Amino acid sequence: MAASIRETAARMRPGDRLPSSRELVRAYGVSPVTVSRALGRLAAEGRVVVRPGSGTYVAPATPRPDDAADLSWQTVALGDRVVDDAGVSGLLTPAPEGVVPLTGGYLPEALRPERALSAAVSRAARRPGVWDTPPLNGLAELRGWFAREVGGGVTAADVLVAAGGQAALTHAFRALAAPGTPVLVETPTYPGALAAARAAGLRATAVPVDHDGVRPELLAEAFAVTGARIFYCQPTLHNPTGATLPLDRRRQVLAVARAAGAFVVEDDYARYLTASPAPPPLVSLDSHGTVVHVNSLTKPLSAGMRVAGVVARGPAARRLRASQVVESFFVPRLLQETALELVGSSAWPRHLAALGAELAARRTALVTELTARLPAAGIHLVPAGGLHLWLRLPSGTDEDAAVEAARRAGVTVSPGRIYHPAEPPGPRIRVTHSAAAHVAELTEGVRRLAAALEETR
Repeated sequence: MAASIRETAARMRPGDRLPSSRELVRAYGVSPVTVSRALGRLAAEGRVVVRPGSGTYVAPATPRPDDAADLSWQTVALGDRVVDDAGVSGLLTPAPEGVVPLTGGYLPEALRPERALSAAVSRAARRPGVWDTPPLNGLAELRGWFAREVGGGVTAADVLVAAGGQAALTHAFRALAAPGTPVLVETPTYPGALAAARAAGLRATAVPVDHDGVRPELLAEAFAVTGARIFYCQPTLHNPTGATLPLDRRRQVLAVARAAGAFVVEDDYARYLTASPAPPPLVSLDSHGTVVHVNSLTKPLSAGMRVAGVVARGPAARRLRASQVVESFFVPRLLQETALELVGSSAWPRHLAALGAELAARRTALVTELTARLPAAGIHLVPAGGLHLWLRLPSGTDEDAAVEAARRAGVTVSPGRIYHPAEPPGPRIRVTHSAAAHVAELTEGVRRLAAALEETR
């Protein structure tokens, strides 16, 4: 019966009404139950649509598999330049329910100043002209604030307001180097910088670091060998190792870059996450326009506060501003006004003090738990601030297997390989003490991690 009705429907047009159930009972000499089952089967196949109280109709035509869109032509049109977001997407993806996050780079709800942020955006929304087009390089008052934070003779005219640190890095790589040319990076380094550099068509070349950050003599050698004209670095609380470049090395790095006629892109992401005073930023020591400095408000506040100040001088500054205007015009004025309201209020220093104390307590708890439960895993160093610890796994450990075992055990960590522009020197993972909801969850995460790593031995 179903086959017969299927043939009938095939000869009709979509939307045509089939005989009623009563008519089908008479026509086929079957019971109403049999008719109902036959129509149900055809409905499941997508052949008919049953509308209670109205009747049964021929379903709208659906494309057959051989009629599906053929998108293979795009493979040829796009060419072989791939934008690889795998490393970055993993860091941005929230942990599933019940999984302890020991990865990520943004503050959880418990550490964000949400009341202060809400009050700031409320005040900002009442500012005159808040919905107007802002100056293309950012509000003068906000640019002045970023300049004062850096010091060293930097003025508001040297600052461009960008939509967060990642956007600033993207603009810098595109503006300062031509596709196909090399960019020097610390190894290991921030995966987002590697992704942005590669998306700009640059070839990342590794420069080794030690417990004090990048090694100036190896940086000079890398400039000489590659002919690179740009060096990306995180001098303060380097991600992922936590190293902070001492003042004498900062001066050496500047001297090496100036001798090479190269730019230094200084990613000052952890400026407000230090537990003790850090050496001055490279840009404050620079009087030749060598340094392009990025200072973002995202890390100490919220993933949604995508506001950064980019310091640059000379033709490089003009090119950076042009790059942003062409790509995204400007940072929304409401977001800039909100940032101004917050950093200009008493809530800002209170938040930084509370955040610093909580991060210090979490870092101590993480070090204590790792030392007790994972004595075979070496902590690279215990940094004076920041959000992460860099762990060396026992020799012979399969890093990917360890990360996957941790995931199955209900805890997420970052694989070390994503922090290297080339082959990593050995198995590493990065663990984060800022992403967990509280210290108890952090402790539970380390327990799960230890159990998972035991499985892979």
